[in-house]
Amino acid sequence: MSAHGRQVPTGRAGRLRLRRSLATALRGADLLERKLRLLLDRERAERRAAEEAGLVWREQLAEADSWLVRGVMLGGERALAEAVPAGQASIEVQWAALMGIRHPAAVVWTGPVRSPAEPTPSNTALAHAETAYRAAVRAAAEHAARKAAAELLAAEAARTRQRVRVLRRHWIPRLRRELAAVELALEEAEHEEAVRRRWAATHGAR
Repeated sequence: MSAHGRQVPTGRAGRLRLRRSLATALRGADLLERKLRLLLDRERAERRAAEEAGLVWREQLAEADSWLVRGVMLGGERALAEAVPAGQASIEVQWAALMGIRHPAAVVWTGPVRSPAEPTPSNTALAHAETAYRAAVRAAAEHAARKAAAELLAAEAARTRQRVRVLRRHWIPRLRRELAAVELALEEAEHEEAVRRRWAATHGAR
């Protein structure tokens, strides 16, 4: 028995089994490390995209608020109420998968459509405010999607890193120790067998 209570294989069959297990563990660690690199690269890209969208969101929101104040000062609150379209914006999140991890990949934003019967903004400031608010909403949706994608990828990267750590620091070294012990035992057994054969050959020839 090993120190961890696991039955260690013995003999040539055990050595073959341990060699296969070690090779499998090494391949698994390599694949997981490759997966980890891909996840981290995509996570960094998503975080950069989220930061850029966040900047656009805040800039457009500040601009929209500024135009809104001007528009209300020019036309009053009634002009603002009349300028708001009856329709609503819609946002569709498109999903993708990386190494089996689903995450938001893109956002399709559709702004509210003003019907021909609805009045348009009564002054230029309100028109500018509407345009800026639309851009701000689009950027906010993009920011949220990219941030969510980064968080999902980061969580999977953490799990993958933990699995690599277990393989590299515990499982693979244990397999190597067990394999070394089995090979040493086989060498000793083969040496003893060779000694017995020489002894038998020497004494049998007398």
